[in-house]
Amino acid sequence: MFRIARANLWHHTAFAEKISAFSNLILETFDRNDAQHAWSALENADIYQITSARDELPLPLHASSDLFERCPHLLCVSTGGAGFDTVDVQACNRAGVLLVHQAGSNAQSVAEAAMGLMIDLTHRLTQCDRRMRLDRDFVREDFMGQEITGATLGIVGLGHVGRRVARLAAAFEMKVLAFDPLLTAQEIQSRGANSVTFAELLKQSDIVTVHCPRDATTMGLFGTEAFQAMKQGAYFLNTARGGIHRQEALLAALDRGQIAGAGLDVWDVEPPALNDPLLQHPRVIGTYHCAGVTEHSRRRMAQWAADQLIGMLVRGETPPRMVNPEAWSSVKVKILERAKSS
Repeated sequence: MFRIARANLWHHTAFAEKISAFSNLILETFDRNDAQHAWSALENADIYQITSARDELPLPLHASSDLFERCPHLLCVSTGGAGFDTVDVQACNRAGVLLVHQAGSNAQSVAEAAMGLMIDLTHRLTQCDRRMRLDRDFVREDFMGQEITGATLGIVGLGHVGRRVARLAAAFEMKVLAFDPLLTAQEIQSRGANSVTFAELLKQSDIVTVHCPRDATTMGLFGTEAFQAMKQGAYFLNTARGGIHRQEALLAALDRGQIAGAGLDVWDVEPPALNDPLLQHPRVIGTYHCAGVTEHSRRRMAQWAADQLIGMLVRGETPPRMVNPEAWSSVKVKILERAKSS
């Protein structure tokens, strides 16, 4: 018998439907605002199915050293999406807990949203929409935009999402540049982009879109220096993670006209405060970390997460999307031991 615990957030029904098909898998949903209920579920759980969104979950319920110390029965933490902002990977390693995620499950949705923001910004669609709801003291040419066809697009991070953005950009005959230190120039070329340095990407791109993970190497990657290095009048998009761009530096770049507009799906705090200066800026299109939130992607995330756990717990299969594979050998032994004793 294996117990899977998760918080009472929005969950696609596909996850519970798949898990319920196996009598030896028990799914418990706890109230994240009821500490007693939450700890009762987690302390008895084998698996913690956790959200990737850090502001959706109280900090004590993030997968940290403190949580693992309190929940020594845990074998695995499974995130609901590609990211694992709510999980301390090093703490997982120290506790011998496996971490798995669903990388790629929402990639198409995020890529499509990025292209939508790109077109919205350059064609000034939302700007015009906002103005039409206020008055009629303007002419159409006040909202004259630009075509993206033939423009130079710079993609930072050419993984699951970035490569799909490159593919979509090709339909607009855009010149696609990419910076990704984890890939060779040949790999970047095979994914539909030309490999450049970060400095070259900033200097040459008409539009810069961020699709890299948030980690120690990317936190604050776009600060004052990076925005100053971008082309005058370029556009900036981030549908990856808050913290990769410094919000105060972006605001200053917008105010001085260095950046013509920004499309932001991610923020330091999500959702941002109503009076957040960037949210209130007339040349910013803001959304609430929903680029990857579609019916298709949420169903896919739920199915992938359930299938990965079922394969691991029921069939003894090696999980296909491990973040710390070094933990798998010991976790596999514990799964077999618990399966025999139940």
